[in-house]
Amino acid sequence: MEITAQPLLEQNERTAPFEKRFILPRKQLLHALSLIQSIGISAAMEEYDQRKLRIFNQINFFQLLSGFLFPVTGLLMGTSLPPAAWVIAALPALVSGLVLYLNYINKQELALLAYFILYPFFTCVVYLYGFNPGISLSFILFGILSVFFLNTIGQIVFSLGFSMVSYFFLAVVIRQQPYELREVSNGLYLLNQGVSLLFIFYGLFLIKKENGIYQTRILAKNSILEEKNTEIRKQSHRLEESAALLKQQASQLSELNTVKTKLFSIISHDLKAPMYAIRNLFKEAHEQKLSAAELQATIPDVLNDMNYAVGLMENLLQWARAQMQAHTVNPEVVDIEESINDVYQALLLTARNKGVILLNDAPPKVYGFCDKDMMNLVMRNLLSNAIKFTPEKGKICIGVHEHPSFLEIYVQDSGMGMSQEDLMRIRNNDYFTTKGTASESGTGLGLMLCKEFLVRNGGQLYIESEPGQGSTFSFSVPKPVFG
Repeated sequence: MEITAQPLLEQNERTAPFEKRFILPRKQLLHALSLIQSIGISAAMEEYDQRKLRIFNQINFFQLLSGFLFPVTGLLMGTSLPPAAWVIAALPALVSGLVLYLNYINKQELALLAYFILYPFFTCVVYLYGFNPGISLSFILFGILSVFFLNTIGQIVFSLGFSMVSYFFLAVVIRQQPYELREVSNGLYLLNQGVSLLFIFYGLFLIKKENGIYQTRILAKNSILEEKNTEIRKQSHRLEESAALLKQQASQLSELNTVKTKLFSIISHDLKAPMYAIRNLFKEAHEQKLSAAELQATIPDVLNDMNYAVGLMENLLQWARAQMQAHTVNPEVVDIEESINDVYQALLLTARNKGVILLNDAPPKVYGFCDKDMMNLVMRNLLSNAIKFTPEKGKICIGVHEHPSFLEIYVQDSGMGMSQEDLMRIRNNDYFTTKGTASESGTGLGLMLCKEFLVRNGGQLYIESEPGQGSTFSFSVPKPVFG
């Protein structure tokens, strides 16, 4: 291991100084070029303008170098051309120096005008002096660069016209010059032509490269913006959904608050009356020692109040249950005739005591798909209301109309009917109560439960009524689909 390691160390020691000598000047040159490119660039400038200015500075710097190296080389070669010709040939290079200075003092617009006006002008001066250094292709470069760097159509047209007219005049009209560089030094003449072509292709390369980078960045930014827009649209959609949900919840809370107020009113006021009636009955029976006849005469009124209290308590318990099981609906195949019979039998005695004829018109073997307990409560409340608002010797009919996909259950009475104002109040969920034909009390809670239970089962309450003509309450129940 020691024998092989030593030669490697010696070799590294010999090559390290060479690498340092090569890398350090390269870094310094790149740093110097970067400084030249950044002349006049400020943080306030747009990124695209910064990149254009870097290219503009780079081209002017190389034109400045080549513009001075060319006449200096000619003078050192000791050609037969007069020194004044070489001095005149250096005039265009001075324009590049002026442009770099104007960019340095943040006069970019003035620098552009100086370049595209003075550079062609002083190039013409060189040829008009009679010296043909072989740089006429520079006019093509000016035309190409003007399209990229100048900002307005007028400036571009002027620069292109000036460059092309100058090129045509010098290359076609004035063909012979007193001082022809190619006759003195053909190599230097060809070098000038080559440098001019090089500048043309180099300028095109820089412009193409810059446009490619710019387009890539624009596409990347567009992609990022599109992703952000998509995310914003998703967030907006989520916000809209949240807003709709909040609005719905606010509406539900408002409705629940109204119901709560209504229930407190019922409990605090309406429920006291039957309790006081019972208390007063027993108090008088105890204190006044009522006779059996007097007690018998008082009992019907108390019983009427107790019937109201029992109905109220049933509806309150059903409402409380519905609120605790807000989303619980248990649909099943229900024998509608059986359910109607159950409700009919439960209220038949109440109807007879009032002298109301109660008819059951439910056909056999009709089935619905719904929550049985909820539908029974709906039918019981509708039938109970019909009895309440139907006078003695009136008639009530409960039955079913069968349709292809659903059943229509109805309760039709010959009672006192309702006005359009009362119907509108019911449809707007403005629940209220009125006295029945025998002064029966009510709360409106039963009708509220009916509408809520029907909505949960996908149904709706329908009411047809006219004052003095009776009322028809109906609702739909879907039929079951048998496999």
